[in-house]
Amino acid sequence: MNKLSLLPLAFFTVLVSFFVYRLVLIERGNMPKDIPSVMISKQAPEFNLPPLLKNKAGFKTADLKGKVTLVSFFASWCVDCLAEHRYLADLSGKGAVLAGIDYKDVSADGQVWLKKNGNPYDVIAIDRDGQTGIDFGVYGVPETYLIDKQGVIRYKQTGPITPDIITEKLLPLIKELNK
Repeated sequence: MNKLSLLPLAFFTVLVSFFVYRLVLIERGNMPKDIPSVMISKQAPEFNLPPLLKNKAGFKTADLKGKVTLVSFFASWCVDCLAEHRYLADLSGKGAVLAGIDYKDVSADGQVWLKKNGNPYDVIAIDRDGQTGIDFGVYGVPETYLIDKQGVIRYKQTGPITPDIITEKLLPLIKELNK
């Protein structure tokens, strides 16, 4: 048997080992969705987005100054966004402005989605081409960023917000940032 014929077996063994290792990490709570953001502790990027809803204000970088802001990227076509949507209202009046950014969506679709599911946002804009999302480092929706009063990103949630994330991470951070 020639050494070259063992190459596929060696490759397969390495591949299986990687998958087993990854499964062990997942069992320990190290989820692949826990992607660190290079934007943590950096100024939020410059943006100036139009409003999603008529007769409302848009949303721009200057709006972040002076108040703690939770920026939620969502889309009407996103299943996980609907799953987290019902929990966003739980953050209302808890010390942070809730800003929604409809990401890579059709305005009419986003408007219908909000009418059907409710609008928990203090301000809501649309990022039609996704450039603002790219500048923030959005991998996919839903993604949420907690920004301090100076416009610095302090936390990023990849994937849907849950009641546990609200009580264990977001509310304590919002309280701390409002001191």
